Amino acid sequence: MLLSTYCSTAIALRLKDGVVFAVQKIVKSKLHENTSNQRIFTVDQHIGLTAAGLIADARNVVESARNEASRYRGMYTEPISIKHLVDRVSGYVHQFTRYSAARPFGCCVLFGSYDKKMGSSLYMMEPSGVSWGYNGCAIGKARQEAKTEIEKLNLKELSLREAVNEAAKIIYKCHDETKDKHFVLELSWIGEDTNGRHELVPEDVKTRAEENAKAALESDDDDDDL
Repeated sequence: MLLSTYCSTAIALRLKDGVVFAVQKIVKSKLHENTSNQRIFTVDQHIGLTAAGLIADARNVVESARNEASRYRGMYTEPISIKHLVDRVSGYVHQFTRYSAARPFGCCVLFGSYDKKMGSSLYMMEPSGVSWGYNGCAIGKARQEAKTEIEKLNLKELSLREAVNEAAKIIYKCHDETKDKHFVLELSWIGEDTNGRHELVPEDVKTRAEENAKAALESDDDDDDL
């Protein structure tokens, strides 16, 4: 759990019509490609996932989740519910805490889903295998500051596009320029606007969200100088 608190911040917002993920991916070298080491993943068409911590461990969790979703779909000819998926993956992760020969996973994971019948769902899984349901959640090193900002939002009244703007603002506000010089913002959503499919936010929507976030940050800095 401690390791995942020193890594890039990730947040998820649960809305009435979907879920939005936002991740602050630190770029440690100018030579890195911005699209490498993505921290947002699609488990199944209707389920998205992001993580904070060791990216290699997160990929192992993603692989386990995808296998569970595929196995369930093949056996029952219908998509797996997010609650069942989280329970199965949590059990898998918990196994690594029970034996001295195994190392616990070094990542926290956020699962998000949308279904027309069940609505939107959001879960956070700890490295211990314990999972919790949330309306809004933040993981990573700036999780406390991000959590404070999320609590200010009226999530039930936000649309998916409005939530994308708010998520971008939170990530930019929580970024510490003195310690982390450059980062890439990753955004994805799932809900009515995407027909229940987990997708990366379109580039034009993402660009506008980042512009709004930077403008809001500059406005806050000007107010502080007064």
